[in-house]
Amino acid sequence: MVLDPVKGTVFLSLTGLGTIGNSLVFVSYMHMFQSTEKKPIHLILAHLALTNILMLLSKGMLKIIEGFNFENLLNDTSCKVVVYLARVSRGLSICTSSVLTVVQAITISPRHSMWQRLNLKTPQHILFSLLCLWILNSLISMNLPYYIKNVNSVNITQVKNSGNYCYFLPESWITRWTFLTLMVLRDAVFQGAMGGASGYMVFLLHKHHQHVLYLQNSKLLYRTPPELRAAQSVLLLMLCFLSFYWADCFISLFLTFTIENYSTILYVPEFLTIGYAVLSPFILIHRDGHLIKCCHTQ
Repeated sequence: MVLDPVKGTVFLSLTGLGTIGNSLVFVSYMHMFQSTEKKPIHLILAHLALTNILMLLSKGMLKIIEGFNFENLLNDTSCKVVVYLARVSRGLSICTSSVLTVVQAITISPRHSMWQRLNLKTPQHILFSLLCLWILNSLISMNLPYYIKNVNSVNITQVKNSGNYCYFLPESWITRWTFLTLMVLRDAVFQGAMGGASGYMVFLLHKHHQHVLYLQNSKLLYRTPPELRAAQSVLLLMLCFLSFYWADCFISLFLTFTIENYSTILYVPEFLTIGYAVLSPFILIHRDGHLIKCCHTQ
């Protein structure tokens, strides 16, 4: 009870900060996409920022309500909407980050390589791919609205005293494992693609670094192409994403299988779920010079 207002204040600060940062990134990349410097990857980055905003406003808002005990703000319908959007936005974050990594790896690949055939050159291709991601994640989470209730409509005293205002009703064994398998399969496929594309980019950047050293030894001037700098930014984003994702997984597994009651550690996974959404826009703002100029203009 003492830590609840503290948790609510921290979540309110992080949600506000992350929403402002992602809003700046979204508006800036959409402005750049409509200008003469537009690139397909700008649309993916704008979608990632939009996904982060959706996650912060759903997951973060739910934790703020729980922290400050605003139970009157949630009923059955709002619980269904908030939890469903939080789950969909989490999946979209994984998928969009994976697509971003793959597209960037294709962009910096040699011109005559086989990977250039997979390049999404037009905005229509990007929009179609993002639409498929929305459909996929919406279907994988379609079971949630049927099994989420507000705790006031559930006659279980232990649930009402837990501090959570949205309660998951027991699912059938088949339903639970079907959707859990789909979620694990989605995460494995997209993170596998993310890991492969990241490894390929590291290989290309290493070759570029050797080429730069050769030119420096030859006393020739050389400037790093913007595509390679963008690849370094994407790799930094992916490292940030994987760090938050796997830290959340390991701590959640530890709390699931441990016998002791670590009440303070229970708050850590809650912050890790929104950590990437809060931090990623500021990584982009710091790394992208055009984005900084556009943010100053906005």
